[in-house]
Amino acid sequence: MQIIVDIGNTDAVFGLYDQTTWQYIWRTPARLDEPADSYERRLRLWLLEASIPLSAIKSTVLSSVVPDLTPTMRAMLTELFGFDPIVVGPGVYPLLPIEILRPHEIGTDLVANALAAYTRYKKNCVVVDFGTALTFTTVSGEGKILGVAIAPGLKTAIRSLFSNTAQLPEVPIEVPASALGTNTTHAIQAGIVLGYEGLVRSLVGRIQAELNGDCIAVATGGLSGRIPSLQDVFTDIVPSLTLEGVRLIGEFVTNSTDRQ
Repeated sequence: MQIIVDIGNTDAVFGLYDQTTWQYIWRTPARLDEPADSYERRLRLWLLEASIPLSAIKSTVLSSVVPDLTPTMRAMLTELFGFDPIVVGPGVYPLLPIEILRPHEIGTDLVANALAAYTRYKKNCVVVDFGTALTFTTVSGEGKILGVAIAPGLKTAIRSLFSNTAQLPEVPIEVPASALGTNTTHAIQAGIVLGYEGLVRSLVGRIQAELNGDCIAVATGGLSGRIPSLQDVFTDIVPSLTLEGVRLIGEFVTNSTDRQ
């Protein structure tokens, strides 16, 4: 069994993978002020509730886009399981079957998305990740990351309005019945949720046009299903695609090490 960890700007996601399937996926806020032993207690509890002994975990893989939290989580995994995790970063990228654009700049989550999409589909693909940021990562059928586009995520946009205006409230991410908002909540939902539908359609369409139409689109991320009217844009919706990519990175690194 493996523990796969994906630390984002909002949440830290822990996945328990057993041979061919994800047995459990747990999510907790990613907090810089939280000590390592707090994350350790939480992970111990999850494993206890799942009746999984610590000795059953044979490897761990860590991806993080929060540099200040990476050492904390790495130390926690090492202390808990007695061995170091594989840490996703430029040092392991040469072992992967994809060509990575600007390896010291690109987020590890985007590399994971690209690898998972390339491994799964083997064709030109744009991965739209609905997270703290809304990212569009395009990978070719030959395994080359062609480029990335980044916009604020849905929650980030709503919180920005709430934080920077005196009278606009924070609202739930729900599709309003009309683009003509008749109250403040529906007005914000119309502007953000329906507006993001147009953003995603437009940007995916432009990416596909630049590749002469030879490109599928796949959605991932915790909010990937929150705009149902976008389903026709996507060939597939895989909320755990990033976690799967992190797991695959660990697999390629382990296999390369075993061959040496």
